[in-house]
Amino acid sequence: MRNRKFILFALLLTIGLVLAACGGGDNNENANNNNNDASGDNGNNEETTDFSAAMVTDIGGVDDKSFNQSAWEGLKAWGEDNGLSQGNGFDYAQSDAPEDYVPNITRLVRDNYDLIFGIGFELKEDIQDAAEKNENTYFGLVDDLVDSPNAVSITFKEHQGSFLVGVAAALKTETNKLGFVGGVDSPLINKFEAGFIAGAKSVNPDITVNVQYAESFGDSSKGKMIAADMYNNDIDVIYHASGGTGNGVFNEARDLKNAEPDRAIWVIGVDRDQHEEGEIGDHNVTLTSMVKRVDVAVQDVTKRAQDGDFPGGEQLEYGLEENGIAVATTNEEAMTDDIISAVEEWKEKILNGDVEVPSTRDELKAFEEAL
Repeated sequence: MRNRKFILFALLLTIGLVLAACGGGDNNENANNNNNDASGDNGNNEETTDFSAAMVTDIGGVDDKSFNQSAWEGLKAWGEDNGLSQGNGFDYAQSDAPEDYVPNITRLVRDNYDLIFGIGFELKEDIQDAAEKNENTYFGLVDDLVDSPNAVSITFKEHQGSFLVGVAAALKTETNKLGFVGGVDSPLINKFEAGFIAGAKSVNPDITVNVQYAESFGDSSKGKMIAADMYNNDIDVIYHASGGTGNGVFNEARDLKNAEPDRAIWVIGVDRDQHEEGEIGDHNVTLTSMVKRVDVAVQDVTKRAQDGDFPGGEQLEYGLEENGIAVATTNEEAMTDDIISAVEEWKEKILNGDVEVPSTRDELKAFEEAL
C-alpha cells in the first residue's frame, strides 16, 4: 500500500511540474511577443539597437552650457530613443586638456563603439589619425574637415546665424558699441566674428564692434575680464563664441546687472539657447542666442550610421535652410516684435540669395565697402 501511495504521489508531482513548465513557457512567449510589438519596441515604446556611439569633448567639457553640451544632448536623445543608457550603448569621454584627446579616442575604440565623434576642430588631427588606423570604426568630426572613407565632416554655416544676431544687437544697442568675444582666433571662430559684424553694420554702418579673443574655450576668468573691460567702455551688447570662456561673460553681465538693475547690459549666447545663463532675479541679460544645432547633427549622423547609411568621406553642412542654425526668441521682453520681424526679414534675404553673408575677414572687408 505504501508503495502504491508513493507511486501515486510521484506521478502527481511530475504532472504538476510539467504543467508549471508549460505555463512558464506561455508567459515567456507572451513577454517576447509584447517586446516585439511596435517593430521591436520595449515596454517604454523605445526601439533597441546593438549599434553604439560615443563622443570625445574638447576642453570645454560636456557641461560647458554650449557646444559640447549640445552635442551630448543629441547623442543622449539618440540613445534614449533606442532604449539605451549612458555607458550601455552611448557615452562620452571628457577632455580636460589637449593631451587627453588621443587617450580618450583610444579608449572608446578599445571599448568597441561603432561610431566615435570628435567635438571641435581641435580634435582634427587625432580623429584623422584614428580613422586611418581603425578602418572598421566610424568617426565624425564636428567643425572641421577629415579625409577618410570611414569618417564624416560635420560643419555649420555659423556666419548666417551670427549675421542675424548682429541685426538684433544693432537694433538693441543704446550706445552703438558692440563687443565680440571669441575663443581661439581661428577660421572657424572668424566665421562668427565676420557674420556678426556684417549683420550689425547692415542695420547701422556707424556701429563699432570691439573684437577680442581669449585664446581658450575653457577660461571663464579670462572671459569675465574681457567682458568687464568692454562693459566699462560703454559696450552694452556682447556676443560670445567662446564655449566655456563665455560663462565668464555671463558672470560679469549678471554682476553688473545686479549692481545696477536699470542699466542696459546684454549678452548674446552661442550654440545652445543660453537664456538660463542670463537669469538674475527679475531680470535676464541674455538678449538672444545663435543656436547651432550640434545636437541635431549628431543625432542625424548617428541615426544614419545605425541604419547602414553612414555618409563616410562626405562633408555635411547645416545652415538656415537645413534648420541647423536658428536665433532664439526666448527672452520675449528683450526680443521685441520689431526686432524679431527685422531678423526674419534678413533671414529671408539670406535664404533668397539677396545677401551673401561673409565668413572671413577678407570677405567682411569687401562686404563693408559695398554698404
